[in-house]
Amino acid sequence: MKIKTIFSTLLLGLIVTTTSCTKDNYDAPESTLMGRIVYKGEPLQLRGTSEAIQLQLYQDGYEKHDPINVFVGQDGVYSAKLFDGEYKMVTRDHNGPWVNSRDTTIIQVKGNTTHDVEVTPFYTISNADISLAGNTVKANFTINKVAGTKIDRIILLMNTTNFVDDVWHNILRADDADRESVWNAEGAYSMEQDLTNNDAFQKAKTVFARVCVWSSGADQGIYSPVVRLK
Repeated sequence: MKIKTIFSTLLLGLIVTTTSCTKDNYDAPESTLMGRIVYKGEPLQLRGTSEAIQLQLYQDGYEKHDPINVFVGQDGVYSAKLFDGEYKMVTRDHNGPWVNSRDTTIIQVKGNTTHDVEVTPFYTISNADISLAGNTVKANFTINKVAGTKIDRIILLMNTTNFVDDVWHNILRADDADRESVWNAEGAYSMEQDLTNNDAFQKAKTVFARVCVWSSGADQGIYSPVVRLK
């Protein structure tokens, strides 16, 4: 009886182990869906840290209907490993510096598949020129109104790494806000900061910068490309 019990226990353990291995040995997805968030074919510059900007993918025919969250980088580029098949893509609800249209796009993924997501931003930034002269940083850029009604704030940001946004800025965050010239800003705009007494700047071996325009009511701002100043 004792031998039979031991044998039964070993057999049960073998079955459990085999079942667990079978569950763990599914093939990983090998196809890649990639693309950009664009306006008129041009990629938008975004906040890329803390998984701030997300797209969502859904696939019919499965009991689980939770979305596959796809994170977008600060250069507007996204990428996801998927199985071949048909997917429905939408932007995350009320997420991003653009009109919350959430149009559904059907995408057939087979092998490496490219799909750009066209959105209508509240504002865009063009002709950005950020320069460093001694201890003074200057930013000149153009604010283009697309679908926005009012600007909440305009921000000049500096960091020691090339990830720069309203959260990652260990050297400088300078906000222009709470005045009519900011609320209705459009066209050429300039910002300037003296960094003489900024210890983080004085100690930094590398310095990166960009500017941000934050539309009133939006959960995210639109950015200029990151530039290296030092």
